[in-house]
Amino acid sequence: MRKLKPKKHLGQHFLKDENIALDIVAAIGKGSGSLLEVGPGMGVLTQHLLEINHLITFDLDEASINYLKEKYPKHEEKFQLKDFLKENLLEYQTPIRVIGNFPYNISSQIFFQVFKYRDRIEEVVCMIQKEVAERIVSKHGNKVYGILSVLLQTFYDIKYLFSVDPLVFDPPPKVNSAVIKMVRNNRLDFDAKMLKNVVKAGFGKRRKTLRNALKELNLSDVLTANKVFDKRAEQLSVQDFIDLTGKIEGKWEKK
Repeated sequence: MRKLKPKKHLGQHFLKDENIALDIVAAIGKGSGSLLEVGPGMGVLTQHLLEINHLITFDLDEASINYLKEKYPKHEEKFQLKDFLKENLLEYQTPIRVIGNFPYNISSQIFFQVFKYRDRIEEVVCMIQKEVAERIVSKHGNKVYGILSVLLQTFYDIKYLFSVDPLVFDPPPKVNSAVIKMVRNNRLDFDAKMLKNVVKAGFGKRRKTLRNALKELNLSDVLTANKVFDKRAEQLSVQDFIDLTGKIEGKWEKK
């Protein structure tokens, strides 16, 4: 079959190391729900997932989808020319697991989609830019600690599995890569909308104290007199943000 040419505008870098592919596949748990692969490319991961009943792969590259349908005609219904970011995941059998070599130019957006459907997505194993991986697993007090760090760590236990050299891709990216694993915890009844408002406001003005950064939330002077508001967002641990959101809940008013 004719080899696919990676498309720069889609952020494609095709993994060509079979051992790394096997390590990624081995990291994903087994389950009876849906397994969704984002960005299958030439199918280096997909080939090891085809026997899973509820596998669906998503790609915006028609050439990639056609290539996989031609190569694996018995499984053509598993290859979908769709945008994962626009999919309604309420339509898929739960629990959902997500796997993939995520396109680096939209990896953050993919994680916000995971956050949106956190009550349905129980596990994620993915390869992403190393810098993004380090940000996601980062603890407070670190300059790369930010919005995704807090939002994802609130609802998932996250592990940095291993780093990946650029030379195992075609074409080699200009950055290093890494594989992480996210497994959902039991904090699903938490007010995620409130948490997101607090975290985005706090890190939106990360050099300011929370007392100033959270002014847009119209909090009472009594509440903001608490010493925690003397700190900046990056100084609060994930648990601190959870506790702070609990204190704010019921006191936040929309402008």
